[in-house]
Order: sequence, then structure tokens, then C-alpha cells
Amino acid sequence: MLVYLSKKIAIPNQLKLNCISWNRDQGWIACGGESGLLKVLKLETPTGPDAKLQGIAASSNLSMNQTLEGHTGGVMCVTWNPLFRKLTTSDESGLIIVWMLHRGMWYEEMINNRNKSVVRDMKWTADGRKIAIVYEDGAVIVGSVDGNRLWGKELNLPLRFVEWSPDGRLILFVTLEGEVWVYDADGLKVRSLSLVGQDHSYSSLGGEIQVTGIHWYCSPQLSASASSYRQGAGAAGDSSLPFTLCLAFDNGKIQLSRGDDDSSAEVLDTELASVSYCKWSTRGNILAIVGTTAVQGAAKGTLGQSIKGGAESKKEAVAAGATNVVKFYDAYGKFMRYMRIPGENITAVSWEGADLRLSLAVDSFIYFANIRHYYSWTYFLNTVVVTAPASD
Repeated sequence: MLVYLSKKIAIPNQLKLNCISWNRDQGWIACGGESGLLKVLKLETPTGPDAKLQGIAASSNLSMNQTLEGHTGGVMCVTWNPLFRKLTTSDESGLIIVWMLHRGMWYEEMINNRNKSVVRDMKWTADGRKIAIVYEDGAVIVGSVDGNRLWGKELNLPLRFVEWSPDGRLILFVTLEGEVWVYDADGLKVRSLSLVGQDHSYSSLGGEIQVTGIHWYCSPQLSASASSYRQGAGAAGDSSLPFTLCLAFDNGKIQLSRGDDDSSAEVLDTELASVSYCKWSTRGNILAIVGTTAVQGAAKGTLGQSIKGGAESKKEAVAAGATNVVKFYDAYGKFMRYMRIPGENITAVSWEGADLRLSLAVDSFIYFANIRHYYSWTYFLNTVVVTAPASD
């Protein structure tokens, strides 16, 4: 696999980005940042005599660049519902807006504001029919795609992330204290998730080891009842099957498993000072890990302690020699490639639907990286035969 940076888009007024999400089906890119910044972009499909030959390497302009107005505080979360063509966003004041597409433009469809706490994370189920919203104060709301509230709960836990199981039967809640709790789809506690990645040998941020990212892969072609092994049902302990659930920790390690009850979960040391984000590709065969290298000559925990101090401290750490890096692993945990990224802070990454490009929110810029996969091939006479991964 070859990966390289190919395009850079500057955000007006140098507003810093907090999040980015690439719609896997229709190709829209949503990004949010400071001062209520919310944009929906779309790269045009290259045309011309060289477009077919160059493919994604051909230069492309923006076919959509719409600024969505409605948020006043910094936009912290953006998430797509590609099956129902909806965009859900939230800001630091707790305001949630659902956007719909009408005649080529995005408009507000629904608004909700709890006025008590900030929304930490939002996730749709794989079939797009339910959304889980978690607040920092421990409140959880699960709603339907038509705007109805299905249930709400106060967990009395400082929440950080939420993740659905691919079949929509379980919800994983990640706390600011580094714990992961498994609940069923009706809000009943099932158990806590074992975190073998928290060996407590060190934490780059000092103190308790934090969970900095979570992603449970589900193929976009699968419905809630299809192909059990990619959902983790019955797959636990079968080493012949690919990993689907990834948890990232601030000590530079990641935990890979084949479901929530996998006793054979593996821990990989990324050799990064701190990991801040993890994201499976659309097909689930590549895992992108975002982190920062250690300052040369410094102890592994030193950089993380400076990062904990905020953006200015991280800026100093990067200036001292730390580097932002994206590392790529396959679905069995094998290291594939890494890529250095300029800038001070990578806040999010998102894959294109075809897994040929990766978008990165870096400071006040959006970077795009082209992905060139390796394919097995052969030829006979005047015919070339190339293999490619089949869609699920």
C-alpha cells in the first residue's frame, strides 16, 4: 500500500477544526470547528481525457462548498446517516441539529438542546434507524431517525464516547475515567468490557490510562441480521477471522478484538507517545491510527504530560521535535505503512467510501491523502488479470 498527501483545503479565518466525517455513499464531507463553523463539501469527479488514466490522482475542485448556519458554539461532533441522507451535528453548548438535503442544499430539519451539558459523542446504528447521544454529565438519549425519543437514562458516569454493535443490539459507553461499559439496546447494563490494553505500566498523560478512541466495524452492505462474523456474533476466539473492534489508549497502545466478549483480544504497541484516534476503513481491511511520536531524547510519558496541558503545550511539544503520524494496520493487526502529517494537531480522520482517499482535520486545514492499494496480478498474451477485494 502506498499513501501520500494529495490536497489541502484551508478553512476561512483560520478557524480550527474539531471534527470531520466523509459520507461513504454520496461523498459529502462535513467538518466542524470553532465559532460555530460547519461546512459541507464535495469533491467533483475528475473529467477530461486524462481523468480515467489518473483516477483519484487527477486534480479536482469542490463541487459543493456550503456553510451551514445554526451553531454558535464550537461544533464538536458531526455524523452522517448515509442510508437516510441525514447529517447530525452538535456544538459545545449542547445544541443538536439534524440536517436534511433539499434541492441540492442542506437545511435544518430538527433541533434539540438539553441546556445542561455538552454532547461528547453521537453514533447512528448500522441500519440508520437509531441514534445514541451521550453527554459529558452521563446522560444518554436514544432516538429514532424520524425524531422520536425512544429512551433516556442518567448513567452518573462522565461519558466520552459511544459505539453501537454492528447488529444494533449492544451499546458501548466509554467514560472519561477509562472504563468501557456494555449495555443492551434498551439501556440495561450487561457488563464491563475487559481492557487488556490498560497495563498501567505508564500513561502518557499521567495518572489513569484513558481511552482515546473506539470504532466497531460493520460493512455498509450488511443489514442488522447479516453475516455474523463481521458483527462479532460467534466470532470471539476465532483467530482466522479479522478484528472488528478497536480501542485506542493514550499510552500508545491499541486493543483489537472480534467483538465485545472476545477472550483472545490482542494488544498492539504502536510505538507512539500517544494515540488520539482510530478509524477502520469502509471495507474494514485497514485500520488508521492517529498519534504523536515522542520527542527525541524524552521519556515516553513526557510528551503526553505536555499535551494534557492543552493546545499551546502540544504546540510546544511539536516544535520540540514531536511529529503527527498516521499508522496503518490490516484487519489482523499487521503493520502496513505510516505517514507523517504536518501541523500541530490532528483532531479527526475519515475514509472515503471507496477506501481510496482519507480526509484529515488538521488545525485549520483539511488534508487529503490518496491510498494506492497493492493488488495481485498476472498476465497472459494480451490480457492482464488483477484481483481486488470483493464487496461484502
